Amino acid sequence: MSAVATRGRVDSPPERPRRTGGRRFRISENVAGYLFLSPWLVGLFVIVIGPMIASLYLSFTEYNPLTTPTWIGLDNYVRLFSDDPRYIASLKVTLVYVVVSVPLQLAFALFLAMVLDKGLRGLSFYRSVYYLPSLLGSSVAIAILWRRVFSGDGLVNSFLGVFGVEGRSWISEPATAVYTLVALSVWTFGAPMVIFLAGLRQIPDMYYEAAAVDGAGRVRRFFAITVPLLTPVIFFNLILQMIGAFQAFTPAFVVSDGTGGPVDSTLFYTLYLYQEGFASFRMGYASAMAWVLFVVIALFTALNFAGSKYWVFYGDER
Repeated sequence: MSAVATRGRVDSPPERPRRTGGRRFRISENVAGYLFLSPWLVGLFVIVIGPMIASLYLSFTEYNPLTTPTWIGLDNYVRLFSDDPRYIASLKVTLVYVVVSVPLQLAFALFLAMVLDKGLRGLSFYRSVYYLPSLLGSSVAIAILWRRVFSGDGLVNSFLGVFGVEGRSWISEPATAVYTLVALSVWTFGAPMVIFLAGLRQIPDMYYEAAAVDGAGRVRRFFAITVPLLTPVIFFNLILQMIGAFQAFTPAFVVSDGTGGPVDSTLFYTLYLYQEGFASFRMGYASAMAWVLFVVIALFTALNFAGSKYWVFYGDER
């Protein structure tokens, strides 16, 4: 009887924790979370959002550091597109640089990532060596070295002279100056290469084995398997490198001695912005240029995201 009675007994549910104590604990967690976030929040509002709002206001004014801002409305923006040929030239040079350098850099990075994905001995060493240019490529020292390499008596012309080819001063000629900076951008392929290598490691080998059984060659496997499965990584690298190309400054500044020459052939957008803001002290005009650049980058990024649905394929899609 006792066993039956014990088996049929219904245990009372456990007591719920008091809501007051739990609520206090949650509030203290929230306070602690905001305290840990406070340095980042202060930096966000003081270093990022605050200066952005200030520059937006200054873009509608005539202002230099020695005078009080004077409201002029849209005059700075009107002047940009109607009465400043150097601004139009900087737009063209920057677009050429972005359109040429970004695809070449990504293609070279993907090629080397596929080479390193073959299981080479000492892979960590090669990966570190190839990543090193990305750390140094935006430095002043490398830009000075690059100017020396492409000068009239530089390393490139010395190499061409071995084959009897007459060299030129690549930096000093308008037709080739910007492409020396494109070569420098392509040389800094390390960051996208490492990301591509990580993406290649995520592609299952069974796809390649099945394609090989069906008789698909290397080229066919690359375009039918590697590229489609790697499109999210390609898209990610494309966005990062495009934004970085629009914001490039140091190579053009050092190679051209801050002038954008010869004949404005290396006048990057950011270099002209620097000239207007910090050389000519037209801070209001430079602020307008900065906001136009912000809109241009946002527009190109939005177009890439809008077009990605036609060529980017994710693993969970059917």
